[in-house]
Amino acid sequence: MMDIPSRLLRWAVHATACGLLVPAVVGSLREDQVAVAVGGLVLGFAYAAGPLMSGGLRVVWLGLVTAGWVVLAVAAPPFVWLAFPLLFAYLDVLPLWGAMFGVAVLTSAAILAAVWHAGELTLPLVLGPGIGAAVVTLLALACKALRQEVERPEQEPSLRP
Repeated sequence: MMDIPSRLLRWAVHATACGLLVPAVVGSLREDQVAVAVGGLVLGFAYAAGPLMSGGLRVVWLGLVTAGWVVLAVAAPPFVWLAFPLLFAYLDVLPLWGAMFGVAVLTSAAILAAVWHAGELTLPLVLGPGIGAAVVTLLALACKALRQEVERPEQEPSLRP
């Protein structure tokens, strides 16, 4: 019951991933990039399998999904923005130090891919992913802190005066 913020955040992240993936796949099909669209569908199914993974498999899963994202982000601009749901995955799967490193690398890769597709470096292409990564990180860390607070056994009051 008390894990509601964490569950809502997970559902919002999955809805965001779907909301970003569907137009990217449809756009690829409209541009006759069938291989890219199929790659997008494969990435979507791989992403959806993440919650079913446990232990070390989750790290392998994250690596494979990230590699798929890199290929698609280079292939078509709409796939660049799928980095945002992946940021949550980094923060969920990896220890904090690894997650922070991963978030920095993934955000930088998203900026570089967006700039490459745009053909020029603009302030919004740098600030957008940077601010998005900061917000994602803060939300994920806040939910983790809430979850830890709920899971912590209640401290019994001392019987001593």
